[in-house]
Amino acid sequence: MARGKSVGSNCVKVAIAIMLKAVILIGGPQKGTRFRPLSFEVPKPLFPVAGVPMIQHHIEACAQVPGMQEILLIGFYQPDEALTRFLEAAQQEFNLPVRYLQEFVPLGTGGGLYHFRDQILAGGPEAFFVLNADVCSDFPLSAMLAAYRREPHPFLLLGTTANRTQSLNYGCIVENPQTHEVLHYVEKPSTFVSDVINCGIYLFSPEALKPLRDVFQRNQQDGQLEDSSGLWPGAGTIRLEQDVFSALAGQGQIYVHLTDGIWSQIKSAGSALYASRLYLGQYQLTHPERLAKHTPGGPRIRGNVYIHPTAKVAPSAVLGPNVSIGEGVTVGEGVRLRESIVLHGATLQEHTCVLHTIVGWGSTVGRWARVEGTPNDPNPNDPRAHMDSESLFKDGKLLPAITILGCRVRIPAEVLILNSIVLPHKELSRSFTNQIIL
Repeated sequence: MARGKSVGSNCVKVAIAIMLKAVILIGGPQKGTRFRPLSFEVPKPLFPVAGVPMIQHHIEACAQVPGMQEILLIGFYQPDEALTRFLEAAQQEFNLPVRYLQEFVPLGTGGGLYHFRDQILAGGPEAFFVLNADVCSDFPLSAMLAAYRREPHPFLLLGTTANRTQSLNYGCIVENPQTHEVLHYVEKPSTFVSDVINCGIYLFSPEALKPLRDVFQRNQQDGQLEDSSGLWPGAGTIRLEQDVFSALAGQGQIYVHLTDGIWSQIKSAGSALYASRLYLGQYQLTHPERLAKHTPGGPRIRGNVYIHPTAKVAPSAVLGPNVSIGEGVTVGEGVRLRESIVLHGATLQEHTCVLHTIVGWGSTVGRWARVEGTPNDPNPNDPRAHMDSESLFKDGKLLPAITILGCRVRIPAEVLILNSIVLPHKELSRSFTNQIIL
């Protein structure tokens, strides 16, 4: 898309390309504790969901928006080999600059945006998307951009609906139903406020950084009252939700774009398994080439299944629905696998049964073993239901949940592992139920 601009008295039209950017907030190792032990081996944003790293879904969506010039990742992770390799591969695949900007300290959901404002605004983007890394979505970015261009405002939030009970776990939005202006915003209210919730996906104009500057300056002044040195380190920490959205709601600056597409948070291993199911379903439209097909002499495929090209799957195995098999995985004869993620280099020996489980990198499940979790899905009879926030314990007992095998776990033949979490590098000798195996 281009805009015309008249220059001089002869009214010559000069085309000016519209330029957009995207920022993905990836957090840091101090977050994602509910994702352990999986986050011990790889930064949470790189955990494979439906066969590709979690944030690759974000990058793919951003790269499809016309005029996208650059994608920036902001977080507090050390730029290790895995992250560097991912960034290099993403730049080659999408032919876009994909850069990581590391915060010097954790700066909150808005602090990194303000700290790296010069990099975000370099080149004069028309607007920039901001996406939290720990969400699963079909990312209706083009629809958000169209809404923004019809009526530009500093902040456009993507919203969806939740039921009354679950809305308390999210940022709640009270909108003007005619104009879609956000009149009131409360993060995780104690009582019901609205069934419209914040998806953690935004489109900001360059002017959106001015309120962030105001918060920074206010934090700095408050800090100086407490610290006479004037070097208060907390000034850079800005919470988009509480410090900006709640403060500016009702002032004509924040608007919401509602979606009825897929959306879920990815806060835990259980929600990663659910997100994998959602993305595998999306592949029917977006990436049909990623879905395994039932072929003569090949394994039996039921529903949506992803199999990495390097995986070796025996023809008598039965896979699906909602299965993701990673690089170099070996699946033996007679294996039954459903609603599970099997990560790089794992081995499922003959006649293994794996249900509602994440099998960690390089782990081995012995012959005739059964590894099973309990599904924690949204209420299928409530179209506005989302994944519940999972807690590992209730009343001092481990809650039944999906089973997680950490990296390089060895499960012996003919045992049952049910609703349990096995930490990395464990070699088990017997069955376990409802336990965390340290």
